[in-house]
Amino acid sequence: MFKIALRPLALTAALLAGTATVFAANPMVGGAEMLDSKNIVENAMNSKDHTTLVAAVKAAGLVETLQGAGPFTVFAPTNEAFAKLPAGTVDNLLKPENKDQLTKVLTCHVVGKAVMAEALVKMIADDGGEHDVKTVGGCVLKAKAADGKVTLTDENGGVSTVTIADVKQSNGVIHVVDAVILPKM
Repeated sequence: MFKIALRPLALTAALLAGTATVFAANPMVGGAEMLDSKNIVENAMNSKDHTTLVAAVKAAGLVETLQGAGPFTVFAPTNEAFAKLPAGTVDNLLKPENKDQLTKVLTCHVVGKAVMAEALVKMIADDGGEHDVKTVGGCVLKAKAADGKVTLTDENGGVSTVTIADVKQSNGVIHVVDAVILPKM
């Protein structure tokens, strides 16, 4: 069975307050508090680790979509993840004439439903150790879990690891990843 790192719950405070439901606080991302009352774009804009992603979402014209009702799961690459791409790749993708290609890359990071880490790990286990994740961009990612970590392999064999899971949003969930997922080339 796979381990899932659980964030500490404010159990003592809830018990003292006499509340019946206890919720885990969202993790900090990019030095900012992630509020589950804000949508994916609003929270991403507050993360200093996701400025490249936010710029790309704006350039692709996906802001309204990712502010929509969803629910969505976004595998959100950090600035460092974008920096791992070959020199000039990000600048080239951000050019207006490459909007379609940028949109394809970004939508390969988005799933059309909210999937928490525990559910994804269960799907992986139920499928014998590897689960196909279909994205709104038409990519099929191979999800695996080992040593308490979830990895996603894109159609080119690139591997991305979830570094921060279950960042709840008003319209879904973000899982921070350490590599950019690329569509089949």
